[in-house]
Amino acid sequence: MMAAKIKKGDKVVVLAGRDKGRTGEVLQVLPKEERALVRGVNVVKRHQRQTAQSEGGIISKEAPIHLSNIAVADPKDGKPTRVGFEVLDDGRKVRVAKRSGERIDG
Repeated sequence: MMAAKIKKGDKVVVLAGRDKGRTGEVLQVLPKEERALVRGVNVVKRHQRQTAQSEGGIISKEAPIHLSNIAVADPKDGKPTRVGFEVLDDGRKVRVAKRSGERIDG
């Protein structure tokens, strides 16, 4: 299995679709479907039937967006960047922004 380039909690930029240019935080990654849930992006309206616990009506929620349509935001300037990996002296593998060389985590 390949190392994950996009992880939960990352700030990402949408590259394509109706939310192009928007930024948001990754809430959940669905690796098997190659999709991710991003806060405030790809919001859809769902009709929900009334139950004993919840009220019915039309609710808005985020739908998963394909990983190819999002990119990690560069920690330096917030623009989309590709992700590379670097092994540190202590043996840890960290993600690095290809655009600026800045570390994304670690």
